[in-house]
Amino acid sequence: MHDLLRSVWDEPRPPRPPARGWWDWALVAVLVAAALLEGVLRPDMPWRVLGVAVTAGLAPLLLWRRSHPLAVLVAGFAVSALVPLATGGEATETYTIAYMLVLVYSLFRWASGREIVAGALVVVGKAVLWSALGYTAAADVPPSLAVLCAAGALGTALRYRAGSRARELEQARMLERESVARDLHDTVAHHVSAVAIRAQAGLATAESRPGAAVEALTVVESEASRALAEMRAMVRVLRRGRPADLEPSPGIGDLAALAATAGPGPAVDVAVTGDVDGLAPSLGTAVYRLAQEAVTNARRHARDATRIDVRVEADDTSVRLCVRDDGDTGPLRPTSAPGYGLIGMAERADLLGGTCTAAPDPGRGWTVTAVLPRNGARE
Repeated sequence: MHDLLRSVWDEPRPPRPPARGWWDWALVAVLVAAALLEGVLRPDMPWRVLGVAVTAGLAPLLLWRRSHPLAVLVAGFAVSALVPLATGGEATETYTIAYMLVLVYSLFRWASGREIVAGALVVVGKAVLWSALGYTAAADVPPSLAVLCAAGALGTALRYRAGSRARELEQARMLERESVARDLHDTVAHHVSAVAIRAQAGLATAESRPGAAVEALTVVESEASRALAEMRAMVRVLRRGRPADLEPSPGIGDLAALAATAGPGPAVDVAVTGDVDGLAPSLGTAVYRLAQEAVTNARRHARDATRIDVRVEADDTSVRLCVRDDGDTGPLRPTSAPGYGLIGMAERADLLGGTCTAAPDPGRGWTVTAVLPRNGARE
């Protein structure tokens, strides 16, 4: 129990709450209008003007419910708790004041652990104060607290759901970065091995064949430059100390293995155009990995698909990959939150200085498009 209380007390605020938008202003406008309308439709309400004024005046607090959840809750509950003191104990609350539940929800959704504890004490304190002063019947206190607890529970549930989703997304990104690091490790190891072999050959023939030594130094310079470029790319990746796979990394030449005309699932057609012979190994591996993931997703999720087209076009500045299927893009195929595979693809493309997008086609089918710079990642 002590550890649980300590974890709640030390809970930080959720990162990056949504910024205030037009919908927040629209919500406040609707609540103010509702308070005024209630005042018109309830002429027998005691202290009608004061009640409507308090309800409409507290509505703008919702604009700061994410950035200052504790402050707005304390202000709202304090004002609503003290107003009856000015009316001799007569009730002045309107039905519209129920939006105070949003402040409770926001406290549990966006506040820190310490703020949640303080805000909960304020909410319970108001209920106890009103019961002690006779403003609320003792029998009405438990149901009121139950409703407030329900609002808090909803905020807590969505808070930890969002946190779990964020951790899963970060894990997907880290796994993709590790995969990129392993691929780059193989590439750099290849270049360094070539440098070592050429240097040894140059030393062995330096006395008998000076020209061969010069040729070896030329190759060493070229391979060292390419290895340095690959190392700069690898530095941008979180490798986390895992050893590289011993299996050679695939490249453009392995795309043909993705073509499948037999077995379950749609057939895959692969076409490569342009000059791909001079591509850096890391770039070729990235194109293959992106195509592989896109084809796998299409074969798993494209409903009623009969064909998957993989197209790679290379020019002097970039390499463009396009994977398109002809599956049904109806409501059963998710189009809102991207899956972890798509997140990993976008992460891999970004690490190499490119972009990767996935979206349904206007008519039928789904297209994944990646554009990677030919000269490597941006510094």
